[in-house]
Amino acid sequence: MAAGTTKSLEPVWSCSVRFSLLCLLLCSSVTSKQDDRPNFLLFMVDDMGYGDVGCFGNDTIRTPNIDRIASEGAKLTHHLAAASMCSPSRAAFLTGRYPVRSGMAIRGGMRVLPNTACTGGLPANETTFATLLKQAGYATALIGKWHLGLHCAATGSLCHHPNNHGFDYFYGTPITNLRDCGEDGESVIYMMPVYRKYKQICWAGLVGAASLLLMKFLGKIQVRWLSLLSFLAICTLVMAFPKVFILQLNPWNCLLMENEKVAEQPYSLRDLTPRLVNKSLKFIEENADRPFFLFHSFLKVHTALFATEEFEGRSLHGRYGDNVEEMDWAVGLILDAVEKRGLSHKTFVYLTSDNGGHVEEISVTDGQREGGHNGILRGGKGMAGWDGGIRMPTVLRWPKAIRPGTVVDEPTSQMDVFPTVLRLAQLKTPGDRVVDGRDLMPLLTGSRNVTDRRFLMHYCGSRIHAARYRPPSGRSVWKAHYATPNWDPGTEGCYRTFLCQCSGDGVTHHDPPLLFDIAKDPAERSPISPESEPKFAEIISTIERGVRDHMSSVEEVESQFSPRNILWRPWLQPCCGNFPFCSCNSGA
Repeated sequence: MAAGTTKSLEPVWSCSVRFSLLCLLLCSSVTSKQDDRPNFLLFMVDDMGYGDVGCFGNDTIRTPNIDRIASEGAKLTHHLAAASMCSPSRAAFLTGRYPVRSGMAIRGGMRVLPNTACTGGLPANETTFATLLKQAGYATALIGKWHLGLHCAATGSLCHHPNNHGFDYFYGTPITNLRDCGEDGESVIYMMPVYRKYKQICWAGLVGAASLLLMKFLGKIQVRWLSLLSFLAICTLVMAFPKVFILQLNPWNCLLMENEKVAEQPYSLRDLTPRLVNKSLKFIEENADRPFFLFHSFLKVHTALFATEEFEGRSLHGRYGDNVEEMDWAVGLILDAVEKRGLSHKTFVYLTSDNGGHVEEISVTDGQREGGHNGILRGGKGMAGWDGGIRMPTVLRWPKAIRPGTVVDEPTSQMDVFPTVLRLAQLKTPGDRVVDGRDLMPLLTGSRNVTDRRFLMHYCGSRIHAARYRPPSGRSVWKAHYATPNWDPGTEGCYRTFLCQCSGDGVTHHDPPLLFDIAKDPAERSPISPESEPKFAEIISTIERGVRDHMSSVEEVESQFSPRNILWRPWLQPCCGNFPFCSCNSGA
């Protein structure tokens, strides 16, 4: 009977074993699939120039960790931002789309979000690759600078906040690092044209009012006292308002948020770099056993310049060089954390800058240059067409597919990161919108030697200032300038206005366009003429067709930088404490 019982249970036992083995195989398959998906570690530096990095030719600023990424992976020598200013550049990077498509552009005026209490920002209907990765099960985090807005029109509606654009965790500043956040008392407002106009108007008004007052006292003219005093009061207020605003810029705009809560206001710059690094290290530690996307977005090397005591006075390039070297040190710490967890082989690493070095950045206090160095490239931040403002020092590493020491000289774009990340994460590129980026992997793996992208547009606000054309054969890369900024005499910058303008008296229009072969003349010093290039007319005609085709795909949308959208609204001001006296320190 016992034997019979054992025999009757054998098929059941056999089925159970088979079922368990099947479950094990299925679970292993799912786990294996998840393990095959890479982690993504993306670094973005603020305002770093093409010539600030060792592997891009700088032999006096030490950047061993950035150089290491290049030697273990790839260097992109012709990698282009979609804009020469941070807010539109970052919008394009995260969405894979030209900023004009999302309204992160304007025909004339402010090209960035100027405060934390405006309603402009990356629209809610734009899709970032962070959103798509989060939906696919990735842990996602942004540490550092956002500068793509917070609020919609309604109070408390943080529709532009990183948490609403795909980031599970955010710790950083919703705007940018401003001069006003430093310890030297300097303010970016003093350097802006609008403040200078205020001063000119108000000083003239005060002088005029004083003259009227004197003439009335002498009996030369008849002026009502009320009118005169009202004029004086208005002039005094106009003079005083910028001063009051400047005093409040530090506590209002120099803040750190942890998700939707203000964590520190105003923040202390002195030890900010290691504190932000610690947040990234904690995120890696907590998510080492699942796919993660970490976007470490540096506040460096934008002014105000700041460094820990260990890095002060270390560089041959003053405070700016100290900042670059501390930034590189931070990159090294985060790379080491990935390596210690045994994740280097499955982590895609990418490092770039949001726009070129700011050539007009000069300290008011001591006259020391505080902006980046763009190497042989002309122009810089804010100059949309010249490569100094848009050609970024970029390195990346992906051990599974990219050979160490790879160099890609073909024109590529920061918008290309969007489809590249999605492909590696085994996700599809959205089909409900125009995506301007192209997958980088064929160039990085060597399966293609020439990019399949023929044209790249270079916008200044919502105006195309230049266009780049890569023919399908040969080595030439043609670039046509339709408008260029009017530099101050004897310089290659717009020092009187702090940033170059996009229109009006600030630019010169070219017909026919200035034409350069960027492959042979990356410094853009020798324009091509019809006499020196027999195909001049054909090249210009081809580029103009490319511009027309591109423009036909652009739909008009509301500008996020319109006066209405950048207006400071006191009721939207993030504040811990009692407004307007915002102050707190979480001790994080």
